[in-house]
Amino acid sequence: MDRRQFIEVTAGALATGTLGACVAQRGRPNTIEGMPAIDAATFHGMRRFADLSVGRVAYVERGTGDVALFMHGYPLNGFQWRGALERLSPYRRCIAADFMGLGYSEIPAGQSLTPEAQADMLAALLDHLSITRVDVVGNDSGGAIAQIFVARHPTRVRTLFLTNCDVPSDSPPPSFLPIVAMARAGTFADRSLVPVLENKPLARTAKAIGGLAYTYPEHPTDEAIETYFRPLVSSPLRKAQVQDYAIALERNVLANIEPALKRCSAPTRIVWGMADTVFKSSDADWLDRAFPNSRGIRRIESAKLFFPEEFPEIIAEEARRLWGVL
Repeated sequence: MDRRQFIEVTAGALATGTLGACVAQRGRPNTIEGMPAIDAATFHGMRRFADLSVGRVAYVERGTGDVALFMHGYPLNGFQWRGALERLSPYRRCIAADFMGLGYSEIPAGQSLTPEAQADMLAALLDHLSITRVDVVGNDSGGAIAQIFVARHPTRVRTLFLTNCDVPSDSPPPSFLPIVAMARAGTFADRSLVPVLENKPLARTAKAIGGLAYTYPEHPTDEAIETYFRPLVSSPLRKAQVQDYAIALERNVLANIEPALKRCSAPTRIVWGMADTVFKSSDADWLDRAFPNSRGIRRIESAKLFFPEEFPEIIAEEARRLWGVL
């Protein structure tokens, strides 16, 4: 696929808005004296594996005490939450797992990769780690899985923090369907992921994932591109799994979930990027109405789909307020 075709395909599949100058800070200063920022090398060094019935699930953790569980978007992995882990680890034991079929989790062929299976995998991971309750944080398809986790395992959720993600009327969002079509054709990995690994500046062009899903022209960084996409093209199995993950999102994974969400008593906070063209701004209002203990919506003007990665200080501020540790 040439550059023009890649940009056109990615634009249709990953289109989002822009984030203005809602905050001045781009960096990720250390939150604990003497602890390094989580760059790619640190992230890889932090990785652990849990041997579960579904395979070897990769995760990273930092901090102690009550647990916060972070759920990443597609086709990212736990590295998305590195800035949040830096800032929130003084207040929580922060865990970011890689979903099955994404990141560095090692999953056998034939294992279901549906959102329901992902939610149950997370419950099994918590059992493996002897964790009973968590503060859940989710973005993008990770937010959909967070809602399914709430519906299936309500007693395990202490608080819920959702950013731009699916709701029943917007699952999947129309702009995701080109990815599903390529995944069904078996071409998504080779046509969308391999080109940006071979030519990283391509990922940061205006209509590619950088310009569409990130605020600043330097994002995603080279190390983020490598960390996110390299494992997904490392073998025929991994290419098939990243595509199967997308195919599993073709149906409405949140159909009929509203009654279960209305029974959720966990304090819930919604932070929404208002320039996102993948998920509608009105989706935030639906979530606010669906959860009876919603603490309302913070609307970030001009924010894009993956704003939690670029602006972890917003995530940290809102999480601490929700958790009562400001």
